[in-house]
Formats: sequence, structure tokens, C-alpha cells
Amino acid sequence: MNKPTDTAKATTPQAIRGTQDIFGAEAEAFGHVVETFERVRRLYRFRRIEMPVFEKTTVFSRSLGETTDVVSKEMYSFDDRGGESLTLRPEFTAGIARAYLTNGWQQYAPVRLATHGPLFRYERPQKGRYRQFHQLDAEVIGAGEPQADVELLCLADQLLRELGIADGVTLQLNTLGDGASREAWRSALIAYFRDHAADLSEDSQDRLERNPLRILDSKDPRDKPFTADAPRIDDFLTGEAQDFFGQVTAGLHAAGVAWVRAPALVRGLDYYRHTAFEFVTDRLGAQGTVLGGGRYDGLIEALGGPHTPAVGWAAGIERLAMLVGTKDEVPADVVIAVEDDGALDAATAALAALRRAGLSGEIVATGSPRKRYDKATKIPARVLIGLSLSEDRPQWRLRGDDTVQAHVKMILGE
Repeated sequence: MNKPTDTAKATTPQAIRGTQDIFGAEAEAFGHVVETFERVRRLYRFRRIEMPVFEKTTVFSRSLGETTDVVSKEMYSFDDRGGESLTLRPEFTAGIARAYLTNGWQQYAPVRLATHGPLFRYERPQKGRYRQFHQLDAEVIGAGEPQADVELLCLADQLLRELGIADGVTLQLNTLGDGASREAWRSALIAYFRDHAADLSEDSQDRLERNPLRILDSKDPRDKPFTADAPRIDDFLTGEAQDFFGQVTAGLHAAGVAWVRAPALVRGLDYYRHTAFEFVTDRLGAQGTVLGGGRYDGLIEALGGPHTPAVGWAAGIERLAMLVGTKDEVPADVVIAVEDDGALDAATAALAALRRAGLSGEIVATGSPRKRYDKATKIPARVLIGLSLSEDRPQWRLRGDDTVQAHVKMILGE
């Protein structure tokens, strides 16, 4: 076998399609979304959790349904060395429900949980959508009252406001009713769509018997003439379901959260109940949902647990960051230009003291000493310090924000 010569140049591996490397202003926007979420979730007393990136495949196939597109087409599944099928998480909720059961979190119910991180789906990459993408996630497990739905929606609304992107984003709200309401509606939809089956799209024909609610949110133009006149959930709501939705909308009104009714907004899986919602914008093209969720009172049972009411939402960090726009890096509090190599230790000691006092900063100490000050001026900073030696003693020249200068002088004893 021929070995490559020392002069042969290795080919640089390329990034996997549908992944991204985030740097600079885009990374700052990404970080801003996460930091804002962390701050707001603390205001609402949601507890931070960290979840495994992969789970047993059954966690997702049992919760999402074997026939859903996510399970049948989009999951990254593999057999480990022990022959067990594992899957990179395509969403958070199923793994959180599993953790709730296996870790005994029932003792804390109702429990408010929040997390964020990467998810994985093998789908066609498009604007703001990737095969490895990142989401924020908030859940309330063990609370069956409408107030839990209101709390989650208020959390989402405040997050968008504090990100500065609430203008042009609309909360679309619907009810799927309780079990009896949903089953009656489902039967009416099947009967209605059967009469038009031949004219429906192939996907909708496939969904007609097993998941007719999904036909209502079909984007295929062939389905639009029929979905417009399809039976609506309001005609099948029980008194209890009407009262639940009324309490949710009353709570939103009391909290000052605006919403519009979206009667075609659905969730196809059987364990979804009552509230379904999306925050939608027209600033991201056709795929305009930036945050969405709903109540899933039957999911814990699908994973082998007792009946446990729950409600939650997720939001794409990339899509939120696109709305935020690029953000410049925050200027350093201090930049020190070391104009004499003999002053490097003094600069290092000074910067360590400043950082311990809560000031951010960096040192410029490479290249020609005479050019370091000019180089340092190009770094955004509130105070620029030139450091030289005079008779072997450090000489400090400070320029910039007077308040920061005073703080620096106090810390360094100047």
C-alpha cells in the first residue's frame, strides 16, 4: 500500500450539510437569546434541567407515534455496540417526560422545567432550519389547571418582548377540547374528508383515517378548498372544554397578552388536549412560527406512567436570533496595551485584579511594542490603558470613560 508523501496536502473535511458554525455577531445574537431566556425563566421560577442528547428510540417512537414524519423520516437513529437502538433527540418533551417518570420528579409536581440545547432532525435545510438546530423549551408537568397554560404563554410573551422582537409577532390560539370533544370532532372530520378524498393531496389522503386533524394545517393548495369548510372544534366542545378555554383567554386578558383565534391550528397526536398555540411572524418567510406548543395531557401515559396533565412550548434559537438581528460584541471595560515587554507581568497582575473586581478586559502584548497602542485602539473598550516603564516602574496612561477610569484607579491603587 502506498503511503502519502510528506508533501501531500490533506483535504480539509467540510461541515455536514444542515449544520452551522456560529461566530461573531451571529454568535452574539444566539447568546443574547439564551441569556434572555435564562433571565426570564428565573422570573417565572422555572427550574433549569439538563437532558441527555440521545435516548432509547422507544422514547420518541412511543410518544411521537410510529407513523409521524419525525419518527418515520427525520430521526437520527443508530444501534449502539450493545445492539440497542438509540436516537439523537428530535425534540425535548418526550425526554423530559421520560425523566419525570424515571427520576421520581412526581414528588415535586406541579413542576416547572426549562432547558435549551441542540436537537437533530434529518430534514431539508432551509432558512432558519437546520439538521442540528437549537431550541428553548419550557414545560409545566402535573398541573391540569388553565392557569398553567396562562403562565407559559405569559413567559413566552415576555421573552419575545425582552428580546425586542414582539412587534409583528402574533399569538395564535386555539382549543382542541377535552377527550370527548376531540373524538367527536375527529369523527366528523373523517366523514367530511371522505366525501372529498379523491381531490385531496396524497399526504392528506394518507392521513384521512389515522390523523385527520393534520389535514387542517396542510400547506398543499389542493387541500385548501376543503379545509376552509371543514367542521370546526367549536361545534363539538363540551361545557367543560368551553370553560377551560374561557379561563385561559380570561387569564391572558388579565395579564395583558394579546392573541387571535386560529381555528385551524391543530396538533395531530392523540394525547394533545385543550390549548394549542403558536407565535407567528411574517418576517421569516413562509415558515413563520417562532414559538409553539400546547397541552399534552396524555403523553405521560403513553410512556407507561399515570395520567399526568402537562403543557409546554419550544422555540427555535436560530429563528429567534434571526429576528433579533446581528449584535455587536459588548465592548471590554479595559484594554491594556503593553508598550514595553518588561511591563508584561505588571499588566498581567493588573488585569487579574480588574477581572476579580468584575471588569472585563484583555491585553495587547504581541508585535512591535511601538504599534501596540494603535492596535489596542481598534478593540472596542470603555477604557484604553497604555502601560510602559520609567525607571523600571510601571507608567499608566488611561483614556476613556471617566467612571470606569476612577474604578480602575481605585482597584490598582493608582
